[in-house]
Amino acid sequence: MQTLLTFLLLLTFSMPYTMNDQYPCLPKNIDRKWQILGESDDVKAMTVEEKLSKLKAHCKKGKLVDQNGKEIRFVELIGCWGNPPADYQEQLDRQQNEVKELSEKFTVIQIPCSQQKDPAKIH
Repeated sequence: MQTLLTFLLLLTFSMPYTMNDQYPCLPKNIDRKWQILGESDDVKAMTVEEKLSKLKAHCKKGKLVDQNGKEIRFVELIGCWGNPPADYQEQLDRQQNEVKELSEKFTVIQIPCSQQKDPAKIH
């Protein structure tokens, strides 16, 4: 019995990740409980974790990829300004162009700026 218990403990600790850490390659600055920006207004709110599940995401060679092997990238959106800068529209346009370019090569998940908890990280 003790041998079986020892084996199970060794097996548990030697696994690359546990069920609690289904996405060990998820960037450390991304919280899996954050709400993401939906594709359209009629899509219900979804968390990062729910979106990754929907995409059948998994880690491959240390990178997070969708079910088709396309790498997943996260974009933390700007725009939560108390007092917007003079060039706020240019900044928003520039970021949307960057998102569009990224989307051609990667699966992009957009994180609204209001998800940030640390005010220093809000753009």
